[in-house]
Amino acid sequence: MGQRETSSLAPVLLFDGDCGLCSRAVQFVARRDRDAHFRYAALESPVGRALAKGEWAQGAGDTLILVVGGSALLRSDAVAAILLRLPGWRWVGKVLGAIPRPLRDLGYRGVARVRRRIFPPPDVCVLPDPTLHARVLPP
Repeated sequence: MGQRETSSLAPVLLFDGDCGLCSRAVQFVARRDRDAHFRYAALESPVGRALAKGEWAQGAGDTLILVVGGSALLRSDAVAAILLRLPGWRWVGKVLGAIPRPLRDLGYRGVARVRRRIFPPPDVCVLPDPTLHARVLPP
């Protein structure tokens, strides 16, 4: 999977905080992340901007980024890696990871292009439950 360097030590899921699909994806992951493995930060937040700096930040507004240790996974690589860490979803991550990246990213980019029309941002900020709130990195 495509990795690039970063200095973060904890697994952090960076997402577009103004995207309805991204918000739903974070909620999906958080509900299934029994061991509270992931931390979350909006790309627009100071923490998100700091983690998304560098060459891999180009185009970051339309991608999901998973920062793990000293590496960052982008687009479909991030999705596959997240699924591999979720109980009950590992097999989906393995199947997705077996598809060549150009094909996976083609599908990913297609969804990214229409995500705001299909999943508009919520009118009201959805407050995370207390267990998720503790895993959201401060702004």
